Amino acid sequence: MPLYDCMLLVKPLVTKEAMSELVARVARRAYQRNGVITDVKSFGKVHLGYGIKKLDGRHYQGQLMQMTMMVPPSFTQELHYLNKEDRLLRWLVVKHRDAVYGLEFINEDDGRNEMSGFNQARMKHDYNVEIGSDDSEYEFISDSDSEEGDSEGYKDEFEEEK
Repeated sequence: MPLYDCMLLVKPLVTKEAMSELVARVARRAYQRNGVITDVKSFGKVHLGYGIKKLDGRHYQGQLMQMTMMVPPSFTQELHYLNKEDRLLRWLVVKHRDAVYGLEFINEDDGRNEMSGFNQARMKHDYNVEIGSDDSEYEFISDSDSEEGDSEGYKDEFEEEK
């Protein structure tokens, strides 16, 4: 089953009990379809970039909730009952792409080769730092630049004001 995020933007004056009841209704539907709720986050009151017009007026704030769940793909069509929910300003379902779960997650190499795709030409040990005798000049010379032959080594001098 794929992983989805369900974002719920609730009217600002809705109580926490009513919000938790709304989240519980979505969770019950997910459990009925053999889904699992993996995470529930509340972001509190958020200011909106524009007003959302509803029958009871225009709303410039809302309470944002995020539910992360593993449900069958057909579950997203079942959430259209939320359109009739008067406590909601907006709702959105987003599918996680390239999410690894189930047996695929267990059989992974635990991220051992995770950084293998990055260029390792510039490592910390590639640079020598030479400090001048009077501690007023610093010279940075890259070993890898001087080995290439087409570039002259990078030098930078800094003077401290006393």
